[in-house]
Amino acid sequence: MQTLAEFLAGLPFSGPMRRSALLYALVNATHILGIGLILGAILPLDLRIQGLLRAPPLAVIGPFLSRVAAVGVGLAMLTGLALISVRPGEYLGNPAFRVKVLLLVTALLNVAALHLSGTWGRAAAGGVVSVGLRLGAAVSFSAWLGALVAGRMIGFL
Repeated sequence: MQTLAEFLAGLPFSGPMRRSALLYALVNATHILGIGLILGAILPLDLRIQGLLRAPPLAVIGPFLSRVAAVGVGLAMLTGLALISVRPGEYLGNPAFRVKVLLLVTALLNVAALHLSGTWGRAAAGGVVSVGLRLGAAVSFSAWLGALVAGRMIGFL
């Protein structure tokens, strides 16, 4: 864990992030934007897949929301790495951060499994929403919301 903390603290952007409150605030705001894109796209998509929202058709909104979420994930991961690099030892030792990482890994593996299995592609093309895809949407919904809550808890533990 110490080696990882040293690696993160030595990243080229960690020094400027530590020295500039403005830069830190801008990166933090961008991180929140990424989270907003993820949740704003994934949660309605998951609800639509589960049948709790009936319209618009999944083939219409699914591909767009999936792409928006992917942009949000990229943005949140890049800015999250920058934020962690400021105090990596504290983050890596924080139980809420560890839970957040576990939930993010769960969410990302779930996305990969759904895409690789073809269930997402068939449903997004207007096909049947399988039980497996509905289950994946439930895992997605829970993992992303759980990661949000765990992320908020980092400052309190």
